[in-house]
Amino acid sequence: MGAKVTRAFRNFNLESRATREISKEKPRSAPRHPVARPGPLPDDPEIQEEIRRKDDKLLALLKEVYVDSRDPPVQVKDEGGIIPSKQQEYRLTKLGHLRDQDIPSIPKGKISVVEVLTLLNNHKLSPQTWTAEKIAKEYSIDLKEVTSLLEFFIPFAVEIFPPKDRKVL
Repeated sequence: MGAKVTRAFRNFNLESRATREISKEKPRSAPRHPVARPGPLPDDPEIQEEIRRKDDKLLALLKEVYVDSRDPPVQVKDEGGIIPSKQQEYRLTKLGHLRDQDIPSIPKGKISVVEVLTLLNNHKLSPQTWTAEKIAKEYSIDLKEVTSLLEFFIPFAVEIFPPKDRKVL
């Protein structure tokens, strides 16, 4: 019922309101600023001939020019250091146990989470064989990053203690 009332008010005197809006005087647009436009080239035959004439001396110099350029790989300097361009070198990963779902290649200088946990576990179990230098060479990582990783990132040791009594559970 409310819709009928609002429709009645909305459509009340609709035609006269529409004609009143249409018959209102339109606002005038602002005057255009005068622009000095260059005219067409003069039809002077000397100028037209000068445009079309070839200069043999300049043409001979132009034929002697040989340009050979090769762009070096672009490197952008950022606050965090140098970001290499899209031409990054990739290395194959040491695949984890998920084979198909593992990432097949990683940019050099980076390492996956599975590889981090593997190398930390290897270093923890036998630090004499898995030294920082060997890890840096094996995973193509900077030696400074490997030493800080081994120093500050310590994996959790999960130990499950068997219950003494079954009644405790």
